[in-house]
Amino acid sequence: MIGYVTLGTNDLTRACAFYDAILEKIGAKRLYENDKLFAWGFGKDKPLIVLNTPFDGHDASFGNGSMVALRVPDKETVDEMHAIALGLGADDEGAPGLRGESFYGAYCRDPDGNKLNFHC
Repeated sequence: MIGYVTLGTNDLTRACAFYDAILEKIGAKRLYENDKLFAWGFGKDKPLIVLNTPFDGHDASFGNGSMVALRVPDKETVDEMHAIALGLGADDEGAPGLRGESFYGAYCRDPDGNKLNFHC
């Protein structure tokens, strides 16, 4: 159903380094880039995460109540991705752990304030 999700940034170089490191952990590759945006995914006809500077020229801002949740293969990957994100300047929004009986996840905000979840 989802074709792509777009996240805004005010520092494309810093943000790309952050998402390269995070998404590499789950095997996503950069599939497209130009001077205003970068896109990662798993191949043609698969959903993408797109990082861009706003086309209207105004500063990027995060959405309150918005989040991108990335399903990963196991708890160890959740833990690793959360640690990588924090090491690259993300803010902790919820340490890795069990939520409910079967949802294991962790939350952070990237350096631009976009909220991410890693879960299995």
